[in-house]
Amino acid sequence: MYLSLLSKIAPILVLVFWSVSNLSAQHNNVHVHDPVAIKSGGKYYIYCTGKNISQFQSTDMKNWERMAPVFKETPQWAMDSVPGFRGHIWAPDVFEKDRTFYLYYSISTFGKNKSYIGVATNKNLDHESNDYEWVDHGMVVQSIPGKTNWNAIDPNIIQDEDGTCWMSFGSFWGGLQLVKLSDDLLSIAQPEEWHTIASRERATTGENGAIEAPFIVKRGDLYYLFASFDFCCRGAKSTYKVAVGRANDVTGPYLDKDGRSMAKGGGTIFLKGNEKWHGVGHNSFYNFDGQDYIIYHGYDAEQNGAALLKITEVSWENDWPVLKENIY
Repeated sequence: MYLSLLSKIAPILVLVFWSVSNLSAQHNNVHVHDPVAIKSGGKYYIYCTGKNISQFQSTDMKNWERMAPVFKETPQWAMDSVPGFRGHIWAPDVFEKDRTFYLYYSISTFGKNKSYIGVATNKNLDHESNDYEWVDHGMVVQSIPGKTNWNAIDPNIIQDEDGTCWMSFGSFWGGLQLVKLSDDLLSIAQPEEWHTIASRERATTGENGAIEAPFIVKRGDLYYLFASFDFCCRGAKSTYKVAVGRANDVTGPYLDKDGRSMAKGGGTIFLKGNEKWHGVGHNSFYNFDGQDYIIYHGYDAEQNGAALLKITEVSWENDWPVLKENIY
């Protein structure tokens, strides 16, 4: 009888064991590109590149649960605007102001600068809330081949000391841009105010002028600009790394440790790959509960260059950020 019973429950035990093991593996291997985060209602949320924008939630920043995509259906205006775009939305940024959450996102195709940055809003990030709903508001910024020498992707929002919100964005071409937003954060402020905050000359970098993914942080009286140099998206052959500079004003100039302007090719390398992580970058930066964190993706050489979530604590020395320890 016992053998008969064991033969019946053994497959169930194996299935349970596999499921628990698989769940643990998923928690230690969250596949992401371009992660940004926010904390709300005791939970942490990550948004990243993916079909209709991928999202995860966690209560401890270590165990992450994949949720349904932000959009149930890809915004039709985006499908109509960019030839070849099929709903794989890039590099979002999430920002909260006046109890409203703003999610900016990139509509583009690889290697092209016919691109758009759109925005959606929500009153609540809790998926079980009755008022959870992402409402799309369409385009905020666009880049046009032959007209704009920059690319409208990789948005990031920073609020200055006066309460004005700015969007940094861009990649390759003429570098990273900064533009003032309107009070409702749904369009560019009028009259328009633009600044180039970082760039790399193609002739001197040997990497085709590769720069993207700006993220600006205010700490005390200083603003810090993080930007990703070199190449992502090549698996174990990726050369991604993160540089940083700082400024007294949100519009720059952002200077590195040697006093070089990031708008003229400067930038102190802050985060780079190693034998395990071949290329790390497209970071975001936050203070959660009094601790600073840099959140980014790295290409895992032990998993055929898979892009995985990385979270590292940051401390400060002489008003410059210093990597502390990995928590994920």
